[in-house]
Amino acid sequence: MTQPVSPPRDSTAKVPEARPAAWRGLAARADVRTLSLLGVLAALIVVGGITKPDEFLDTRNLQLVLTQASVVGVVTVGMTFVIVSGGIDLSVGAIVALASVWATTVATQEYGFAGILFTAIVVGVGCGLVNGVLIAYGSMVPFIATLAMLASARGLALQITDGKTQIVTVPSVLDLGERDAYVLGIPPLVMVFAVVTVIGWLVLNRTTFGRRTVAVGGNPEAARLAGIDVRRQRLYLYLLSGLCCGIAAFLLIVLSGSGQNTNGNLYELDAIAAAIIGGTLLTGGRGTITGSVLGVLIFFTITNIFALNNLQSDVQQIAKGAIIVAAVLVQRRTASTT
Repeated sequence: MTQPVSPPRDSTAKVPEARPAAWRGLAARADVRTLSLLGVLAALIVVGGITKPDEFLDTRNLQLVLTQASVVGVVTVGMTFVIVSGGIDLSVGAIVALASVWATTVATQEYGFAGILFTAIVVGVGCGLVNGVLIAYGSMVPFIATLAMLASARGLALQITDGKTQIVTVPSVLDLGERDAYVLGIPPLVMVFAVVTVIGWLVLNRTTFGRRTVAVGGNPEAARLAGIDVRRQRLYLYLLSGLCCGIAAFLLIVLSGSGQNTNGNLYELDAIAAAIIGGTLLTGGRGTITGSVLGVLIFFTITNIFALNNLQSDVQQIAKGAIIVAAVLVQRRTASTT
């Protein structure tokens, strides 16, 4: 009998390699962006070491930079998820302010450490829930919905405090900001930031939730046809952003020892700018937690260098604006060549 001849397999052997090749190219571009950001951060450290070697390279100054960056950094992690999905959240700073003042009222402080932490997180998540419902199920534009939340949360924070600073009197909360609480020279706030960053990276890069987030940001209609509940996914993302705001509010309470209606001022701009610098597209569909965190560190390093050299705050803002414009131009150039 004649043995059946199997069809040639050469034409199909290359098909499975096409997708990994595309992913390898995407990963390579991400690595280039990360290395570039690390290079910028290293250059800034060199500049700081040259201009003010004794002050900038002092251990306490570096701990201060990392501690201050931790609060905005936690907010930026949540913001990155929202922007990757094609959304925006202008209310994060106001939510941090509202959560911080609500968690530091006299009634809340009677419940001690747990009461303050619980209240800050609940308020943050509650505000995120309102944003998510309005955007996902109310079909409101994210810009408008979060702008309304910004105004409302700021107004409510002012009403709660009556314009006064609320001093924290719970020793267990205040002790977290003391040097005695440092572990191997690392402030507790920095460790919380590190944990949030690692969890955020794992969720975005290693879970179905992260893949759905990218899919919704890349093409919502295609994501819907693929069986993803786009509205529910967007609701979850704003809940996540609110959760990060609640955690950041608690860190800010520890850092400042108080709650004020002015807390979180311009955090939304810092978080968005850090995400953009880190390679997150404002149109959605792409972003990295690592890049966003490096963007936060770059911003706060610049601020610290300017402060040590007695440069005016307006110069700092101009420098930040120039960096944002440069980052967007690089993104557009990269997009046009891919």
